[in-house]
Amino acid sequence: MKGITLLYDESMTEKVREDVIPLFQQHLKIAVAFKNDMVIDFEDDDFIVTYLSDELLKEFLPIVIERGWKTGFLPHPDMLFARHGFGVSAVLQEAVENIIKAESAERVDILMVNGRPVFDTVVIGESLSLMYGSPEPLKIKRVWNRTKNFFRLFRRVHLNQYTLEYKEKDGGEKESLSTAALGMVIVQHGKSSLLSRRILENSFVNDGMMHNLIMAPESVLGLVEFGIQSIFRSGNKSGLPPFAAHIKTNKIKVKSKDPMDLSVDEVLMSTREVELEVVPKVLHIVPGIYLDTNKKEGSKEVFRIQTLPRGEKRDELLKGPLPFINHATTEEFKDLFTTLRENASPKSSYLVLMFLSTFIATLGLFSNSSPVVIGAMILAPLMAPIISLSMGVLRQDSQLIRYSLKSIGLGLLLGYLCAVLITMSVPLTNANVQILARVRPNLLDLWVAVGSGVAGAYAHSKKEIAKTLAGVAIAVALVPPLAVSGIGLGWMNWEIFSGALLLLITNLAGMILSAATTFLFLGFSPFRLAKKGLLIALVLVASVSAPLAFGFSRMVRESKVVQDLSGHRMGHLILRNIEVRQVNPLRISVNVVAEKPLSEEELQAIKREIEDILEEEVELEITIGLKL
Repeated sequence: MKGITLLYDESMTEKVREDVIPLFQQHLKIAVAFKNDMVIDFEDDDFIVTYLSDELLKEFLPIVIERGWKTGFLPHPDMLFARHGFGVSAVLQEAVENIIKAESAERVDILMVNGRPVFDTVVIGESLSLMYGSPEPLKIKRVWNRTKNFFRLFRRVHLNQYTLEYKEKDGGEKESLSTAALGMVIVQHGKSSLLSRRILENSFVNDGMMHNLIMAPESVLGLVEFGIQSIFRSGNKSGLPPFAAHIKTNKIKVKSKDPMDLSVDEVLMSTREVELEVVPKVLHIVPGIYLDTNKKEGSKEVFRIQTLPRGEKRDELLKGPLPFINHATTEEFKDLFTTLRENASPKSSYLVLMFLSTFIATLGLFSNSSPVVIGAMILAPLMAPIISLSMGVLRQDSQLIRYSLKSIGLGLLLGYLCAVLITMSVPLTNANVQILARVRPNLLDLWVAVGSGVAGAYAHSKKEIAKTLAGVAIAVALVPPLAVSGIGLGWMNWEIFSGALLLLITNLAGMILSAATTFLFLGFSPFRLAKKGLLIALVLVASVSAPLAFGFSRMVRESKVVQDLSGHRMGHLILRNIEVRQVNPLRISVNVVAEKPLSEEELQAIKREIEDILEEEVELEITIGLKL
C-alpha cells in the first residue's frame, strides 16, 4: 500500500522526523501536523496514517467516518485506549510494517456513546474490572495488587438503580428492565479491555455487537468470595462473577434518576442517560496485528440477565448499604417456611416412624449389628423438626419454636419408652461394642453434628438437593444415642445413660446452632433478629463443650498410650493389642507374646518398663501368648 499521508501530533514533531518518517521510506507521500483548528482537505482516496493521542483521535475520527477515508494507526505514547481497541502493536516498527504490508483496508464497526466514539471501555458507576486488572508480569506483584483491591471491598458499598432499555432477540419489542447494580462495563469486542478479553469468547470487532457486563452483587460476602478467588486466579483464567449479568446486543440505553458516573476510556463525566450503539462497518481501517477481523462467529444476541435483582429484591438492596449477607425475599422463602411449619407439627406418621426407628435401633444395638442400626438412622424422622426449630430460633418465631419443641419432645419420649420396654424384656445386660461406642462423646461428635446441621439447612433451602437428607440423618445418628440412653435407663446404669444422653444433647445443640447459622448466611433472617436465638444456641453448645473437651482429651491420651506401647519389644517379648480400660487411674490391658511362660518377677519387670515409658503408675492386665 503506497501513497501514505501521515497525520501526526504537532507536539511530537521532532520524534516523528527522527523515528517515524524514516520507517516509511518511499511509501510516504506527505506528513502533516494535526492542529485543533486545522482545515483538513485530503482527497477522498488518500490513505491516512495517524500518529495521534487518544484525545486527538477522538477529534479526528468523526471526520474519518464522514469522509470514509482509509486509515491506519501508529502507537502514539498517549494512544492507550485506541491501541487496545484497534489491536495496534506497541512497537512502532511492527505497526508501520503491518500498514505497509496490508493489501487493503477493512471495514469495521465502532461503538458510540451518546454520539461519541469509544476506543476501549465504557464504565458506568463502579466496575469490578480492578479485580481482573494487573498486567504485571511478576506473579508476586499481580497477587499483591489483587490483594489491595480485595480489601477495598470492606468499605460501605451502595448499589444504584438503573433502567435498561433494549430490543430483545433480533429486533423484537423494546424491553425495559429496572434493576439495582454496582456498575457496568461496556466493551465493543472481547479483545479491547483487559477484563473483557479474559472473559468474553466469540466476540469480534466486526460482529455488530457490544457487551454490557452488569455487576449486581446482593451481599458483601458475595463480593468477598469473588475477591478471594480473583487474588489467586491465574492470569489466563477468568470468568464472570456469579452476580454478573451479560447483555450482548447492538443498541442499549441506560437511564438513572440520579446523575451517574460515566467513564469513557477513563474520561470522567456525569449524566442521567447513556445511549450506546454499535454502528456497523463505519470505519475503513488497516487492523492492528492483534485485531482479528476475519472471524464473525458469535453474532447472536445474548441476554443473560437472570442474576439481576428486580421487584422486592431490588427495592430492598436500594434502601441502604450492601448487606454483609444475602437477604432472601418473601417470595424466595415462602415455600421453605411452608415446609418447615408442616415439619414442625407432630403428625401421626412422624410418631409411628419415631417408634419404629427406635425399635429397630434398640434391637440392632443388642444384636451388635451395624447394618440394622444404619437402617434405623435412615428411618428416623427427627431431622425435620430440628431444622424447623433452628429456623424458629433464628427468626424468633414463637409458634414455630413451640411446635418444633413439641414434636421433638414427643419423639424423644416415645423413643425412651420404646427403648426402656425392649431393654426390660430382653435378658441381656452386657454392653457390647455398638453400645459402648455411644457413651463417650467428644468434640469430634460435636463437629459431626455441626456439619450435619449445615447440610440439613442447606438441603432444605435447595429443592434440587433435598434427596441428600437421608445421608444427613446417617451422619448425625440421632436415634442410636437415644436408644442407648434408653438402654442405660432400663439397666439403671448411670454411666451408659448419661454418656448417651450427652451425645444426644450434643447432636441436637450442634445441629440447631449450625442450621440456624446456615439459614442466616443464606439470607433468611437479618442479624438483628437472629442474634438472640443464636446466642441461646451458642450458650447451649458451650455448656456441652466442656465434658466433650474432656472426652476428647481422654481419647487423645488413650491414643498416645496405645501408640507408645503397641509393638514395643522388651528383649524377646513383644507387646500386642493394647487397650486402655480406664484413664484415672490408668488401667491397661495388653497381650505379651513370649517364647516361654513368664515368672512373677518377669511380669513385674514388664510393668515397671511400661510405667517408665508412660511416666506414670499403671494397673496392668496381662494376657500371655506363647510362640511355639
